[in-house]
Amino acid sequence: MITVYVMASCPDCAQVKVQLKDDPRFQLIDIGEQARNLKAFLQLRDQHPAFDPVKARGNIGIPCFVMEDGSITFKLDRVRLEEAPDGAACSLDGKGC
Repeated sequence: MITVYVMASCPDCAQVKVQLKDDPRFQLIDIGEQARNLKAFLQLRDQHPAFDPVKARGNIGIPCFVMEDGSITFKLDRVRLEEAPDGAACSLDGKGC
């Protein structure tokens, strides 16, 4: 199962949530719903090197796909979904997640 970290207020995540609705291959975790979800995501973000370039750009790193092998991607094409439109709500500079 692929774990997908999202947040309801993220425009990039909104499209991903629509595409993955009711798809048993994915576990959607909204980091804004519960503190434990945010804590799990922040622990992953703080420890996994895949987030280094994301953090360097001032981005959050959502949507985030944690593949079954433990690798991380931020690209929808890696999980064979249609590309979601760019959003502007999730970075410090307003250029996207």
